[in-house]
Formats: sequence, structure tokens, C-alpha cells
Amino acid sequence: MRNLALALDIGTSSVRAILFTSEGVAIPGMRAQRDYQVRTDPHGMAEFDPDPLLDQTARCLDELLQRAGGLSERIACVGVCTFWHSMLGLDAYGRPVTPLYTWADTRPGDAARKLSTMLDADAVHARTGCVLHSSYFPARLFWLQSNYPELTRQVRTWVSPGEYLFRRLFGTAVCSISMASATGLFDQNRCDWDAELLETLHLTAGSLSLLDPSDPPAVGLLPEWASRWSPLSDIPWVRAIGDGASSNLGSGCVSEERIAINLGTSGAIRVMWEADRVEIPPELWCYRLDRERYVMGAAFSDGGSVYSWMAQTLSLPDMDTVQRSLQDRQPGQHGMIFLPFLSGERSFGWHPDAAATLYGMRWSAAPLDILQAGMEGVALRFTLAAHLLRRQFPRAQEIFASGGALTSPVWAQMLTDALGQPVRILHESEASSRGAALTALRAAGLLKRLSDAPLPEGTLLYPDPQRHQAYLSLLDQQQSLYRKVYPDDP
Repeated sequence: MRNLALALDIGTSSVRAILFTSEGVAIPGMRAQRDYQVRTDPHGMAEFDPDPLLDQTARCLDELLQRAGGLSERIACVGVCTFWHSMLGLDAYGRPVTPLYTWADTRPGDAARKLSTMLDADAVHARTGCVLHSSYFPARLFWLQSNYPELTRQVRTWVSPGEYLFRRLFGTAVCSISMASATGLFDQNRCDWDAELLETLHLTAGSLSLLDPSDPPAVGLLPEWASRWSPLSDIPWVRAIGDGASSNLGSGCVSEERIAINLGTSGAIRVMWEADRVEIPPELWCYRLDRERYVMGAAFSDGGSVYSWMAQTLSLPDMDTVQRSLQDRQPGQHGMIFLPFLSGERSFGWHPDAAATLYGMRWSAAPLDILQAGMEGVALRFTLAAHLLRRQFPRAQEIFASGGALTSPVWAQMLTDALGQPVRILHESEASSRGAALTALRAAGLLKRLSDAPLPEGTLLYPDPQRHQAYLSLLDQQQSLYRKVYPDDP
């Protein structure tokens, strides 16, 4: 009986393939992972070569199917999620003529600022849910057209990594509503490409992938892949969805009563809900899971990366020793405030050239003090975002959190105290993979509604009221510092 789902999760640092039961539970030992690195330089470059990325994805599937053995014959469907906001250009034959530019590439920063003078930036955000920023397609396309006109003339179609994967595996590609919604070129309420932006960027709908609002799954791998992965050759592959939407789904946060937090290398906080249309507030972004469900929230380029960078730079001892040293410390006892913008700022001011700022350091500051200030700085950005989301969703009283950084008990409790309400720390470490599996199970008829999936297990943490008040005071200080460093923001 075919009753398992394979989730293929293509992230910015690794690709993972995991088998799930029809209840959305990962099968122990049935996973494979391949790591890779984004190519960077001091000028803000953050890109991949697309074909080596595809090769790593294929090898990951090889490994999982070999490990699964006879279980592979029970796979009923494949769900795919991949990183949002990233793109590459293909020629008339579907071959890459550009690198795969990721959301972290800040080189289009000047292009974003110029576009903001050419267009009504507030109106663009209200339609697309995306600001004019280096993370999204409009600024990146404008930058490429201005600086690399010969290269852009070779491009027939601009696609996300999801469409490129499906084009290579199936011969054709349709862009899912989810992937389109996070490009910055998509009108969230019309559920179609934005006409003004296409005209400004000298694009036609044919310059982008075909949209089919029904998001039909693909079936029938091309012969080279069908022979390589015979158990997957004639089952439905659900079109790639954005990793953020997939993470909400995998966390069980599919209504406006729940807020999902992910704190991994980067960070995000989101609410997913069903609606016919949306009014988008200026401080937050808004994308989609599908035609019925929106996703609204904030994202941070630096989450767990702050800890990793400080641990290496400050030559800190092992994590267990650090955790023991931090657990009895009081909020802000070091006297420092940190703006966690090592990779630039996305939410809320969207300054691509922003830099991390540490204020208040004196001779007495020790490495552990600086680390604590960094971890608190990240927790405070989540707290500010939660305040904004609760304004939009007053019924959002539950917070479910996942991500590798929350394996740190100290950071998990710090985040809970800063937020000031109970937080369920999920035991499921691969929320985005689980979300991809759930979309596949629904497509295969093994799950009637996404909301029918059992909630993932977790540990409920409660905030300390006194510490919460201390963190609110630190948030005021962080906001005051922010306004001094970026006085042009409200």
C-alpha cells in the first residue's frame, strides 16, 4: 500500500530528503542530507551555481531511496519546498545563463533605492506584500538590466529554483502560487503578476513562469530520472512551495490563532490564515501558501548565525559550558544593546547595507557578556515583530517555535521571557520538511484538509514576569539605538 510521503526540502545551506507517514510523522532513520555553501564576496554576492545544486539534490534522493529499500515502494507522493525570493535566468532551451541569485545577495541595494524613486513604493508594498529591497526580484532584475545588459538579453525566462528543478525533472514547469507570491512581482489580491512592475522592468508574463492557480502536481519523470528513481516516476510531485509557508504548515500554525517562529541560521515569525483578500500593513511582508491561504510576518537575516559568529570570533568554550554560564544571568546585566544586522536588515526598516551595532561596551565587557547581548538582540527583534503581528491578529494567543537555535534551553527561555507569553518549543526540528510532506499527502488524497494533520509534539515554556518587564525595557533601548543609527526610519 502506498501511504508514505517523501519531502524534499531545498534550503540555503543544505538539501534534505525525509520520509513521513500518512500522519505526518518522520520515520526514524529515513532521511538523507547534503550540505553546500553559498558563494559570497565582500561586495554582497550570495549565489549558487544551479547545476551543482541540482546534482546535490539528486544525490540526496539517491541516498534516501537506497536507505529506504523496500519502503520506497510505499511512497505515494513527493512534496517539495525551497528557499523563497531567489531566481535564475534560463535561455530558450531552458539552460541556465545566470547564477542562482539568493535572497541574501545585497548587491541590488542601490537598484532598490532607485526603483523607489521611480515607483510609489508604498503602493507596490500594498499590492505585492514586498518592499522594494535587494531580497526580491524587482531590484535584482533592475540591477542586472543596468549592469549586465548582455547577460540579461540572453535570458528568455526568469524562474525560481523550484521551477528550474521541475523543468529538469519533468521537462516543463509551472510556478506555484506560493513561489510567485514571494518574488515581489506578484499582486497578492489579484493572484497574478503585477502589471505595473512588469511594465517598469520591460517584462511580459512570458518572461516569467506560467502560473496555474490550481497548482496541479506534476506526474511522469523524464526517462533519465524515471530509471534512476523508479518508485517516484509515476506518483504526484507537488509544485515547490516556499520554505516559510511550509514551515508554518509543518508547525501546525495554519490559522490566525497561532504564531509560528523559526529560529535557525536566520529567523522568521509568521501567521498563516485563510481569506479572500488582504490589507497589508506597512511594517510586515505578506506572501501565500496557495490560493486560499496568506502568510504574513517578519524575517531576519541573522538568527542562530549570531551565536555561531560570536562563538567563533570570541573563541568561546563549548556550548554546554556557555549554557551553564548564561542560565543564571539577568537580562541586560552587561549594559550593552545589540542590533543583529551582520547580514543586513530585512524587517522592519529593510536596510540592505545595515551593519551590526554593539552599543555600551566598556573595559569590563567579557566575551560572555557580548554573546548574551547578541542573543538578547535577536530575541528583541522577534518581540517587536510579535507586537506587530498581534495588532493584526488579536486572536493569536499561541506561539509554536522550532529551529536548530532553540535546542539551546537558555535561548528558548530567553525568547519566551522576551515575548511574555507561553511558547511551545516543537520537538519536530524539520518543520518545513513536514509541511512539504503534508501538502503532498493532501494532493495524494491521504489527508483531506491541511488542518486535519495532528499537531507536532512540543515542550511548553512559561515566561518569567519580572524578566519580561526587563526585556520590554531593553526593547525600548534597542529601538532608541535603532532610530539613532537609522534616523530616516519612523
